[in-house]
Amino acid sequence: MSDCCLPENSETDGFDVVVIGAGSAGFSAAITAADEGARVALIGYGTIGGTCVNVGCVPSKAMIRAVETLHSAKAASRFHGVEASGQITDWKALIAQKQALVDDLRAAKYVDVLPNYEAVTYIEGQAVFQEDGSVQVGERNLKAGKVIVATGSSQHVPELPGLDEIEWLDSTSALQLDECPASLIVMGGGYIGVEIAQVFARAGAKVTIVTRRGLLPEAEPEISAALTDAFADEGITVLDGLSYDRLETTSDGVRLHATRNGQPVTVDAEKLMLATGRVPNTRSLALDVAGIATDARGGIVVGPAMNSSREGVYAAGDVTGNDQFVYMAAYGAKLAAKNAMNGNSLSYDNRVMPSVVFSDPQIASVGVTEAQASAQGHKVVTSVLGLEHVPRALAARDTRGLIKLVADKQSKKLLGAHIIAPEGADTIQTAAMALKMGMTYDDLGDMIFPYLTTVEGLKLAAQTFEKDVAKLSCCAG
Repeated sequence: MSDCCLPENSETDGFDVVVIGAGSAGFSAAITAADEGARVALIGYGTIGGTCVNVGCVPSKAMIRAVETLHSAKAASRFHGVEASGQITDWKALIAQKQALVDDLRAAKYVDVLPNYEAVTYIEGQAVFQEDGSVQVGERNLKAGKVIVATGSSQHVPELPGLDEIEWLDSTSALQLDECPASLIVMGGGYIGVEIAQVFARAGAKVTIVTRRGLLPEAEPEISAALTDAFADEGITVLDGLSYDRLETTSDGVRLHATRNGQPVTVDAEKLMLATGRVPNTRSLALDVAGIATDARGGIVVGPAMNSSREGVYAAGDVTGNDQFVYMAAYGAKLAAKNAMNGNSLSYDNRVMPSVVFSDPQIASVGVTEAQASAQGHKVVTSVLGLEHVPRALAARDTRGLIKLVADKQSKKLLGAHIIAPEGADTIQTAAMALKMGMTYDDLGDMIFPYLTTVEGLKLAAQTFEKDVAKLSCCAG
């Protein structure tokens, strides 16, 4: 795995595959190619492990779980005769524990994995494509028959007057603060903004989410509305339909000037966090020099085989701008490596890709939305079941949320499932398997589900297409 013995200023033609990027996608590609018999150069730049373990999935979910305990204590009063309380007594200790987990997982899942693969040589440095398709890393020019790009993405910074004068945060720096701010503006209502906003609100900050299109604008409207209501109940202010005008610093922090319905709006807070989307990390790669096509946001354009416009060059993960989930990055990278080694016989398939937003209640989806199904030409029928009809939610005295199923009216075939529920993340895979197997809503409604589980809500939602579940007894099929 070491690059210690490579001479300086040399062309290294012994590699079969060069993988650029040492995050989840890069490791998946490198390991897969090595398992296929290739000698691999894995190029890392910055902290090994990429976004998920270092600044994304792991730290954010650790903090989400931590503040969830505070909310659970406050919510205990929904059970008669029960009182509980919780508080953060040492914010720095909480942040340090989160970082220790990040460091441990980075070592266990990345650094300590490399020695297991003698065919993988790790090289630290910034990669730049050359006109002949080789990759320059410092003084080294790496030539290989195949190249896989997996350089991930980074925070999109909007062009907004006054932003350059403010010490703004992103999701990374926000979770590294030494103190929890008294108030926070979160700019952006996507999944990152939603998750981090709730973390700080539950930690005690006064949080305002400002957004042009509302919370999770790509989700089903019923889901977005339910989440907005849940956030309002927790004291999180959501200002949507905004047009941002400018930012300025104040004696207390930051002020956003915006327009809403033609009227001026100002929002003040101690800190501003940007959650305005992510852009592929391609600027430093000199893709144009090598004739590798990109889209308007800089993402590498790939075909179903993960192949780029240049023969022998593949891309996977966030750098393509598609399906920005760590498991899809690893999946796409594995396909890219296998296709690079064996021919482009495997195709990327995201038709039953489950997605999860780790808000509370959690949001999980698979398949298409009602609007997408209609656009595809289906005559659509839907079922929307509130959690007040799900016994598990009633027993927990927490009926925040709903389940929406989308189906083709004529065939009854399920096309999509969309859930907002406290345990929605652990429910969606059952719906994904139902879609994968081509099940109808009758098939799903006839299945045996364990009673008093959230996943039983899928059965009830399936029955709701043609029945009034309020008129059914418990466990009625």
